[in-house]
Amino acid sequence: MKRNAKVSTAVIRRLPRYYRHLSELQEDGVVRISSSGLGKSMGLTASQIRQDLFCFGGFGQQGYGYKVDSLKEEIGEILGISRGHTLVVLGTGNLGRAIIQNFRFSSNGFRLLAAFDVNPDMVGTQVAGVPVYHTDEMEAFVSSRQVDVGLLTVPIAAAQQMGDRLVRAGVKGIWNFTNYELTCSQPGVVVESVHFSDSLLTLSYLISQQEVLEKTQEEHP
Repeated sequence: MKRNAKVSTAVIRRLPRYYRHLSELQEDGVVRISSSGLGKSMGLTASQIRQDLFCFGGFGQQGYGYKVDSLKEEIGEILGISRGHTLVVLGTGNLGRAIIQNFRFSSNGFRLLAAFDVNPDMVGTQVAGVPVYHTDEMEAFVSSRQVDVGLLTVPIAAAQQMGDRLVRAGVKGIWNFTNYELTCSQPGVVVESVHFSDSLLTLSYLISQQEVLEKTQEEHP
């Protein structure tokens, strides 16, 4: 399959949406779908979908559409879901426990191996079957098992320090939920930050715009 190394960030961030939506279509028993049908159900144009998929090679046939299971498998391969990535969680406070208990890591191609904390009430326990070790054991665990990703839910004050420790231990990526902008100078290590405030403020903007539109329509029916 053709691969384009210069794929835009916008396209990359749409790929998980495609994968998730195709999974839902597959669960609903949909076997085949056109680009226009896929676009309509996702709020995108058929042209946008074709352009996105063309970045990674040819998919589907004109007048024939896409086989849902095949397209899902291809996108899953692009996303690296079949590579068996491993992950550990640093921080088992409310957010850390909620993610461990509710997020479907295996469905996204990750194996959650362990969690780490300094709280003596948590160390030595399990969260949804995941063992919790003391943070002092983190480096040895990560390096010996060649863990791919560290998920950070530690307090902001500890975010950079723990991020640095993960990098030195050999992770390839950090999934950062600390609301702190980590800096990482190590080549080959990727940081993906999740800011809940960004999502909420985006929602605030969309609500505000909708309110302005409704008010305009009322004033100029």
